[in-house]
Amino acid sequence: MTTFFNYDEMTWDAVAELPRDTPLVLPLGPGYTPSTSLRTSFDLLADQLGHPPRIGLLPAFPFGWRGSGLEIPEPVFFPYISNLLDSLRDDGFSRVYCLAPAGIDPQSFFMRQLAPVCLRLPQRQSSPAIQIPPDSERGKVTLIPIGHTEQHGYHLPLSVDTLIIEAIAKGTAAKVPTRSYALPVMPYGVSTHRSAFAATMNAGGRAFEDFWLAAIDTLVQRGFDRFYFMSGHGGNTSFLVNVVKYAGERHRRIFCATAWLHTSGRIGAEALSKYRTSPIGGMGHACELETSYLLHLRPDLCQMGRVVDETDFITTPDYYMDWIEGGALVANPPWDDDTKTGAYGAGSHGTAEKGRLWLAAAIEEKSDHVQQIHEQHERREQRRNEGYGLWGKS
Repeated sequence: MTTFFNYDEMTWDAVAELPRDTPLVLPLGPGYTPSTSLRTSFDLLADQLGHPPRIGLLPAFPFGWRGSGLEIPEPVFFPYISNLLDSLRDDGFSRVYCLAPAGIDPQSFFMRQLAPVCLRLPQRQSSPAIQIPPDSERGKVTLIPIGHTEQHGYHLPLSVDTLIIEAIAKGTAAKVPTRSYALPVMPYGVSTHRSAFAATMNAGGRAFEDFWLAAIDTLVQRGFDRFYFMSGHGGNTSFLVNVVKYAGERHRRIFCATAWLHTSGRIGAEALSKYRTSPIGGMGHACELETSYLLHLRPDLCQMGRVVDETDFITTPDYYMDWIEGGALVANPPWDDDTKTGAYGAGSHGTAEKGRLWLAAAIEEKSDHVQQIHEQHERREQRRNEGYGLWGKS
């Protein structure tokens, strides 16, 4: 009998030990998490794959295809998915698949490109088409949380970045519900260090930028004009800066913003300083901060008996590692120069209580950013409408 497991709940070293003929499946859309109620669907999936001992399910890709609620042009959508599947192949997995919704057009560009590795299941119970976000949410800041699926040392799962930024985005939308709306979290970002440790995915920088710029194009066409990219993964940041710049140039009457990670602005930095117990270098990756978040959000996924503190980052005055990175130098040396286990920092200092306090600070910080985005957009629109500068000549 085939058993199913969630890929993103594993640690990187556990993925490294999987037999390379283990089928791994990337679903488009939610609803494929292993459960008793979906037993029939999973039996059918096992049938298609020849009833192997185990099948791994990757995090669901939330939208992008026709009928998903937020459609991206197929030539832009395809490279994002293709790069993710290639990440698994690069790790040596020989049976890598995409699970497509039953309603997707089999003659579409996307399906024709992925035909050899695309699985289908019978149509699940149909539901009315829902746009993401609903048009009723116009005038709010659209929160776009983007995590990642990547290694986090020996003690944390691959889903760390996604779980944290999803909690922050949902918390922000709940704190300022009349001012913001959160999209479903994207569990895949960019890791330029992908080859250093097993299990880490990579959407590719150019595909990532093209996808998210296309998402802004689609939403602007639907009447949305305020956007906040919220990243839980440092590797996304430089690419999101480019998306924000391109979007602002292309759509001159929107306000599109991002920030360096989370818990790192003036509100977050104060909370970090107040509650941390590790010195500088103790917060980077699978560290005091991320471990604390996971101990608060998903303690069942933390293996604290396997924590290895690694703070031997090669530092110079203008280049060092901590959650709020410092110094004038920007670089990208191999990860395995500075860590043997995949961790940067002191995970042993993590506690659930710190995670609770830092999550509250992060939500407060992001809610404040939402208010600032509204103020920026409204004051700029007033100037434009009054004919300020070159606006008066258009």
